[in-house]
Amino acid sequence: MQPTTIPPITPALIAESMTYAQYMSLAKQRFADKLTTSDDPHYNTEQILGFTNVNFARIRRLEKTVLLTESIKTALAAQQRTWVWLVLVESWCGDVAQTLPVMKHIADFSGKIELRLLLRDQHIDVIDAYRTNGGRSIPKLICLEADTLRELGTWGPRPQALQAEMDVWKTQNLPFEEVIERAHGWYAKDHTQHTQTELATQIRAWAGSPVDSRLPTE
Repeated sequence: MQPTTIPPITPALIAESMTYAQYMSLAKQRFADKLTTSDDPHYNTEQILGFTNVNFARIRRLEKTVLLTESIKTALAAQQRTWVWLVLVESWCGDVAQTLPVMKHIADFSGKIELRLLLRDQHIDVIDAYRTNGGRSIPKLICLEADTLRELGTWGPRPQALQAEMDVWKTQNLPFEEVIERAHGWYAKDHTQHTQTELATQIRAWAGSPVDSRLPTE
């Protein structure tokens, strides 16, 4: 018989996770101390802290400007059960800044989605169970039924159209800074549309998920 939950997601882990407000408060407090949410020195350089500061501005803008598409609203209308969206995040991550506010808007609109956040670098066992192409890429959204913690599927770390662009940029051996600039330029032109389209597709799939199956999403 299949387990109702796939390790390492447990009730204790959910209880340990943060709300969006708690995460933002922690991220800002850490930044005031000249730190990101990670304790890894690699993510606490002057350059990374600069990226983190810009991420706060991106989040503030998206909190105010995101408009949910009719596709998202229609998909949510088919959601019958309550879900937990457990998302692995860090304040230094640009993809988190560009997509987490969208998830927050969706969860708020739904009323049946509880958004919970975990810091990736404090939960390596979790991210290692949800690697993307072998990497610990974030954000990684894990959709769970609230009552059983049965996994319905995952999304992340970024829209597939952007990932395809980044795969090409990697073959061109572009400098890290240029890749970051191009990625955020893509997000700015897209206005969250690809993120919302992909999440609408996933929501429809998760809402229709049979009780005894795990939907592959990658």
